[in-house]
Amino acid sequence: MKVLQLNVWTGRLKGALTRFLREHDYDIICLQEAVWSEADAFLGHHVDTVEDFKKASGLEYDARVSNWGIDLLGGRSTMEQGNVILSRYPIVEVEKKLIHGVYNPKMEFNLKNGADDDQGYYALKVKLENGLTVLCYHGYWKPDPIGDEVTVECMRKAADMIRDEAGPVLMCGDLNVDTTSPAMRELDFLTDLTAITDTKQTLMNLKFIKDVACDHILISDGVKWSNFEVHKELVSDHAAVSVELDF
Repeated sequence: MKVLQLNVWTGRLKGALTRFLREHDYDIICLQEAVWSEADAFLGHHVDTVEDFKKASGLEYDARVSNWGIDLLGGRSTMEQGNVILSRYPIVEVEKKLIHGVYNPKMEFNLKNGADDDQGYYALKVKLENGLTVLCYHGYWKPDPIGDEVTVECMRKAADMIRDEAGPVLMCGDLNVDTTSPAMRELDFLTDLTAITDTKQTLMNLKFIKDVACDHILISDGVKWSNFEVHKELVSDHAAVSVELDF
């Protein structure tokens, strides 16, 4: 199966990722900062939405968890932003876990330096009909990609969702830390493909000008991998990261 990991940056590079998805063929896609709304027809005029990604990828099944919401159309609708898993395989179980903060349905954009505690940080876990467990997590953000003690605590909570899984596991996410962060040690029971491929950069240097490999794909023992790739196409402020898996 082919897997894609990407922080989509609210789909603001409209048309870029949908073209990319039409040109590739993925079986599982993990997204962060994806957006959706009941007023999708309106929202889709301005950004690419989850429905656009489903149509472009041809993937039928999805699970979502919103980290925050914001009013649209004078309060007549809302936009949600969060984590999404798209799958070619039926989803048989879904778990959503609040890792840090609280869900704010009416977010205001007064972001502080450092992590914005006015939003929620959620992890999304699904079990697929083919036996694979998938965890999608958008990591707690600090300006330093090493993180801090809160980063470690948050990663531990996410890791606990899959630590005791007996079957094959895939974890994807913009974890907001590089491979040397103490927070990544909470995931040492998995194989971090970003680390073992010596990937140095997964940002496109549009929003943050730095070299950091903060996008990770991790797998459990017994899952075979090949063709790990950090794509050069401009689809977001993050690079699309993909891999082929077998188990």
